[in-house]
Amino acid sequence: MIKIIEVQATPNPDALKFIADARLVDRGAKSYEDAAAAQGHPLAEALFAAGPVASVFLLDRFVTVTKFPNGDWAALEPKIRAVLEAQAQPAAPAASETAAGGEDILARINAVIDENVRPALAGDGGGLQVVDFSDNILSVHYQGACGGCPSASAGTLFAIQNLLQRMVDPKIQVVSV
Repeated sequence: MIKIIEVQATPNPDALKFIADARLVDRGAKSYEDAAAAQGHPLAEALFAAGPVASVFLLDRFVTVTKFPNGDWAALEPKIRAVLEAQAQPAAPAASETAAGGEDILARINAVIDENVRPALAGDGGGLQVVDFSDNILSVHYQGACGGCPSASAGTLFAIQNLLQRMVDPKIQVVSV
């Protein structure tokens, strides 16, 4: 079983980051934007059932739970902790990935985001999914605590665009979807 070793506030007042003592996902992130999306994932289903939960985001050793604005953390936090400690199972170690083929622009974009953006967002209980890249427009989707955070839709998006323009291609535009 998993133990929650720390609960951290995030820049989003409606989101808390629950840090576990073991990996919760084997690779990547799992993001559930509503209870319907969580169908088939028992842990996510149980988290939504615990109270006024708006979204659930799992990455490595943490779960970020975002509550609806009318929810009360004092009542919800112990329920979330209890669900996690009762139902979460340690994930298998991540399998190593090898890059296939040559380095294209999307691979370079992801490498820059992996190195410079995702660790910072994860530190605040969030993540970033690349949705599409065409005609020099990169569509991204914020996850976890970043999903409803005002700074994600303004300052962070602009910073990501500047970083990618400087490190990959000056023509890249970044939009949030």
